[in-house]
Amino acid sequence: MTPAVSILLLWVLFIGTHLGLASVRVEPGLRKRLGERGFLGFYSLLALGAFVPLCWVYFGNRHAGEWLWHVPVGPVLRAILYAGMFVALLLIVAGVVRPSPASMTAGAAPKEPTEVRGAFRITRSPLVMGSALLMALHLVPNASTADVAFFGGFVVFAVAGAWHQDARKRAYETPGFEAFHRATGFWPFAHGGFAGLREVGVSVWLVTALAFLAIRWVHPLPLWPH
Repeated sequence: MTPAVSILLLWVLFIGTHLGLASVRVEPGLRKRLGERGFLGFYSLLALGAFVPLCWVYFGNRHAGEWLWHVPVGPVLRAILYAGMFVALLLIVAGVVRPSPASMTAGAAPKEPTEVRGAFRITRSPLVMGSALLMALHLVPNASTADVAFFGGFVVFAVAGAWHQDARKRAYETPGFEAFHRATGFWPFAHGGFAGLREVGVSVWLVTALAFLAIRWVHPLPLWPH
């Protein structure tokens, strides 16, 4: 079995159990049977049981397999990629500082659609979509079958997870979510939202800059995927 196939199978296991156990058909019954702590423990154990081997296989087989495309990364493209990754990190930090009503640990939904500001102007799921954008950008220079399976899996998981959370919130009729859903977009910048970059706050920009510099510093280390 090639590294790429192993990575794909582990992603299928991780995504399938992660979303399946949290579905509206499965989760309530399991929570009732196992209890709150039991369910969370079981959920976490399965997630770690798939995700740790997934990373282990990839870190041991970076750039393995046939290369599907070759994109020369010159100064211009590198600058574009860095700018895109900075924006992705900005969304992630903004999503941590102010959790989205669409996230699992949901923040409070705005009372009125006109109160949607900051990163929520860009996407209703800043943390998840920022992660998807960050990993998608890694696919430009990393195009071996193992790379595509690993980074592409993150993109699929993030997008599927965001869609799944939207469906859960609507199915459970979470207070205030329907109005928030109508006032926000799924895909980053699909409905504009560039004004949201100015509204996230100075502290978010500062933390993002520090995180970006820290990642650039550790990126050349052997264990870091690049």
